[in-house]
Amino acid sequence: MARTDDDTWDLGNGVGATATGVAVGRALASRGDEPLIDDPFAEPLVRAVGVDFFTRLASGELDPAQVDDNGDFGMVRMAQMMGIRTRFFDDFFLAAADAGIRQAVILASGLDARAYRLPWPAGTTVFEIDQPQVTEFKTTTLADLGAQPTAELRVVSVDLRHDWATALRGAGLDTGAPIAWSPEGLLPFLPPDAQDRLLDSITELSCAGSRLATENLRDPGDGVQAMADRIRDVTEQWREHGFDIEMTDLWYAGERNDVVGYLSSRGWAASGKSIPDLIAEQRLSLPEQPDAENATALQYVTATRA
Repeated sequence: MARTDDDTWDLGNGVGATATGVAVGRALASRGDEPLIDDPFAEPLVRAVGVDFFTRLASGELDPAQVDDNGDFGMVRMAQMMGIRTRFFDDFFLAAADAGIRQAVILASGLDARAYRLPWPAGTTVFEIDQPQVTEFKTTTLADLGAQPTAELRVVSVDLRHDWATALRGAGLDTGAPIAWSPEGLLPFLPPDAQDRLLDSITELSCAGSRLATENLRDPGDGVQAMADRIRDVTEQWREHGFDIEMTDLWYAGERNDVVGYLSSRGWAASGKSIPDLIAEQRLSLPEQPDAENATALQYVTATRA
């Protein structure tokens, strides 16, 4: 289903289902003798959403290799990429905390459980922003599981297409102190001009010393379309195993600004690392290496406000 300006979703359909799929990847990356990450909440959150195909994958009932019937991209590769991506953002927040930053903002938080699983220093406040039905579901589910945040958690239930900056200030964000920001996996779901507005709003709220981590497609116009095409192909494979959610046409194609360049022009010291860079930095040995073209097209960006 094509995106519209005011479309809505829950965690079992459309854009929301991608958040559940990412949680499946985190559940898979948390398994094994030497897991890439440790996210004990990913599997129970996926179970609570109730999409059968995702639940069978997250629980281990369905082997991810069984659904990778064609091509070089599928659930095994996605699980690896989610592990690498999660490690990147985990390390970003922990490094920011080590540097003394005591405010973290997770934009489009979905089923992210960092407020519950990272060892945040005392005095840290984590702000989570997402649509009301998403934040209510996650907060309620984790409470039912007996999970407790490891930082002061402030949930800001607002659509990022609306005035989220005012809502965030109203929740107690201190714009006079440094902030660590993560719009993880978000930018391709925004129209190009909305991406710029989001980064502008983050800049306006950030004092010197604030930090940002996000992704960047080095060929943004074609990159978003290529990503959408790959997801379309892989979800067709999944349908043979009971997947019945429409996840096509969720991304906004078209030319958009390079994130590193855009942030640099607005007072951030920004740089990007490719997936091979992260694999080497994290000292990972993966059974399947990503193909070079797509691995270098995607960058993981860190930036510090000057």
